[in-house]
Amino acid sequence: MITLFSLAMFFFASSLHVEAQDDERIKVYANRGDNITLPCRLEGLSNLFGNRIKWTKLEDDSTETDVLMSMGFHKKSYGNFEDRVYLLEADGNDATLVITNLDLKDYGTYRCEVINGLTDKMVEVDLELQGVVFPYSPRLGRYNFNFQNAEAACLEQDAVVASFEQLYEEWRNGLDWCNAGWLNDGTVQYPITKPREPCGGARTSAGLRNYGRRDKSNSRYDVFCFTASLKGLFYYLIQPKKLDYEEAVNACERDGAEIAKVGHMYAAWKLHGYDRCDAGWLADGSVRYPISRPRKNCSPTEAAVRLVGFPDKKQKLYGVYCYKPQP
Repeated sequence: MITLFSLAMFFFASSLHVEAQDDERIKVYANRGDNITLPCRLEGLSNLFGNRIKWTKLEDDSTETDVLMSMGFHKKSYGNFEDRVYLLEADGNDATLVITNLDLKDYGTYRCEVINGLTDKMVEVDLELQGVVFPYSPRLGRYNFNFQNAEAACLEQDAVVASFEQLYEEWRNGLDWCNAGWLNDGTVQYPITKPREPCGGARTSAGLRNYGRRDKSNSRYDVFCFTASLKGLFYYLIQPKKLDYEEAVNACERDGAEIAKVGHMYAAWKLHGYDRCDAGWLADGSVRYPISRPRKNCSPTEAAVRLVGFPDKKQKLYGVYCYKPQP
């Protein structure tokens, strides 16, 4: 690792924020959909255009995913990053990576390596998305997901399995949840801000309760999902009467939208302050409503996304929340 030198950066989105952690590592904060830069300017190499530059993403299982390789004028991007990444190359010493249309899965640590003959130099950059963590369990009830099921469930709700760092940050912001859930490193944990007997003991300290790594195929838990800012419009669809589930789906479609997912509701509630006291259908068959201003008969004690449950889909008792993606 080397000392970062005179980091030259530009930003596509006004919400982007970069924070130096120490002499060798920085963090970049961004929103989903942003175009962002991951700085890499290395001291001691006179001209990066003549060197081999390699950007990789460090995964939680200690493997590396290739992002971009550059050797002079020859450049290649890989996998999900293909056609979304390029080098800024502001001058001959700039290996800064640009990622366009930032996605949920782009969160993580990136490594920039410059190879010049026998000399290897590198910088690591942490990319963090502004978002929200939410606990999720299926219609069947708690503790029904193995790890693969948990990954699929989060994706279905416009989310990904949360990381330890994301859950820890949410706990610091007050998340208290007594059901254990998968994280993306294969561990099972849950956040407690108010210690009590059913949740690890009343005399224990607040924090993340950690079950450690579990068998990804055979162990069954809930999951903590992470979603980021919306790339469309989330709204409650006003209708003259209450709807069953099929009617709710059709009503959103007639309005040029789709029935909203759980991740859409959490993002609208936490990141955009959405507040509505009407219970409505969501895509997974659950009925929920988001309250950002606690009040009587809605959520009197705290801001929260309230879960009514997974009622019979034929019940005509609820409204519907819709989502219109950006064109």
